[in-house]
Amino acid sequence: MNALESSSTRPYMIRALHEWCTDNGLTPYLAVRVDHTVQVPQEFVKDGEIVLNTSYDATGGLQLGNDFIAFKARFGGQPRDISVPVERVIAIYARETGEGMAFPLAPEASERKPAGATPPALSSVPSEAGADAPIMQLVQDDDDAPVPPRTPPSGPRPALKRVK
Repeated sequence: MNALESSSTRPYMIRALHEWCTDNGLTPYLAVRVDHTVQVPQEFVKDGEIVLNTSYDATGGLQLGNDFIAFKARFGGQPRDISVPVERVIAIYARETGEGMAFPLAPEASERKPAGATPPALSSVPSEAGADAPIMQLVQDDDDAPVPPRTPPSGPRPALKRVK
């Protein structure tokens, strides 16, 4: 197998940065470009994107696979099954510091589906998720062209508050 035939590094980098955030007491957030292949509550999608809190405290049954990221979470108090194709993840970062990695979105990602890949089933108790992503400089993944950085939103940065 040569470099052109190897699998994407994206799922491995996502798992590594998720583990790094968890080991350092930080909250891992995933920024996802939403299309018909992404299973998330559409009422929380803004400008075609959603940011998901993927900490173990906020998710149930978290599965960080090579093709899909799947878990259960609560949105507005309602339990939901979440399924995200790894190719739709545009960034993973620590909420507290903004450190992480961003990925360009492959243009053919919405038309492409890995052979035999289906979202995994979930069975754990859900929790909370969601927030807004900080602006990040994108890095190149595989042979994709880099995507320019997003324009920063105006106004103060939103914050999450845990209510017990």
